[in-house]
Amino acid sequence: MAISPIMLNKQLFPMLLICIAVVMATITATTSQDATLTCNTVFTTLEPCLSYVLGGGLSVPSECCNGIKSMLNGAYTIADRQSACKCIKSVVSSAAPGPVSRAAKVPGICKANVPFKISPHVDCFKTK
Repeated sequence: MAISPIMLNKQLFPMLLICIAVVMATITATTSQDATLTCNTVFTTLEPCLSYVLGGGLSVPSECCNGIKSMLNGAYTIADRQSACKCIKSVVSSAAPGPVSRAAKVPGICKANVPFKISPHVDCFKTK
């Protein structure tokens, strides 16, 4: 049984779409606007904040404030700041309201000018 050109096109079309998507993702990922600040870096830098955020301790550890300021100093570009926002948003989106509320207060306590709201509803694309 021979395969007709129409049948072949129907089978190849999804593969063509996948190839186009991969190429577009590669082109997008290699632009100069890429964020160099990864979620791993953000989480490692902010790890000292977890005791306060999760446990509701009496005070925010100085290591936490130093971590926030370090993260902000490493966020050189808009893409970096948006990346940090997305990383934090991904965590607070699945957290209980209590820890999210405490996390949102940390930048103010640390006197750190975080350019986005710590919230599961923040629009990270508006971060400048």
